[in-house]
Amino acid sequence: MKKSSIIFFERQFPSANMILIKDQFPILIDTGFGSDVKNTEQLVKDEGVSPEELHLIVNTHYHSDHVGGNYYLQKNYGVPIAAHKWDAELINSCDPESCSSEWLDQPVEPYRVDRKLSDNDEIHAGSRTLKVLHTPGHTLGHISLYNPEEEILICGDLFHKSDIGWLNIFREGVSSIQRSLESLDRLSTLPIQKAYSGHGPQIDNPIASIDAARKRFEKWLKTPEKVSWHALKRIFAFTLIMKNGLAKEEIDNYLLNCGWFQDFARYSFQCQPEEFIQILLDEMIRSGAASWNNNHLIATAPYQAPQKEWLDKNIMPKDWKTQGLFT
Repeated sequence: MKKSSIIFFERQFPSANMILIKDQFPILIDTGFGSDVKNTEQLVKDEGVSPEELHLIVNTHYHSDHVGGNYYLQKNYGVPIAAHKWDAELINSCDPESCSSEWLDQPVEPYRVDRKLSDNDEIHAGSRTLKVLHTPGHTLGHISLYNPEEEILICGDLFHKSDIGWLNIFREGVSSIQRSLESLDRLSTLPIQKAYSGHGPQIDNPIASIDAARKRFEKWLKTPEKVSWHALKRIFAFTLIMKNGLAKEEIDNYLLNCGWFQDFARYSFQCQPEEFIQILLDEMIRSGAASWNNNHLIATAPYQAPQKEWLDKNIMPKDWKTQGLFT
């Protein structure tokens, strides 16, 4: 193995960022979206690590953009997967709520968690040790990883350089803001020189980003509707990325069949879902999250559209048991 290093991959949507710990026992943190798995595989190879050499995959949390490559790497190379024990119980029992996949309408191919992680566990890569920090908020099973020797933090979707992870109050609980604040408070006590989050560039001033995230969460405590708008725009933008846009005539039917849209419309904004469609569309355009292009609503963030053949498989955790684990 060549010189030990931590390699950060900033990736386009629909994949989350990825980190490779290139050491005696190479570790890959998060694996991107399922349709990007060939790119995931190549990124690792380009750094001189063969996928079969991977000692472990560690997931910061179970959303589709972070775990989508698990299936391919586990099936083809036998790479074991580690995740927080709460995520692991759902995944390994093929619970329909796993990954919030059904509610979000985001396909995830089946995988199993081989190593269940708890707060303060240590993951050894050789010359480096990663400390597992349970940092719930974005999800209940969300973890961060801390390398004390180099004071490097891998923070998943708890916070980003200039944003924070969206909060799923319907699947992760209405106390998500308070949990996020407690997680940030814990991280703020650590000496951190550099941080890598699940989206956006590396964070060279982590304490400033943590402080900005804390202030935003504190504002949200006073204006809870901001939590819902933040989540709604990110979920719908991700949908537009996955589907490479939606034709105007498809939008109503699609939204009315989505769990996330129904819940936010009825319970966050006390609207009938049919009435809320135009309100959401107006906000997507106003905020710049989406734009119209030849009668199609398109996400404005840079992305690489999934292959239609992959998306058409539409595998959800409810299908995992009937299909067998790796069929």
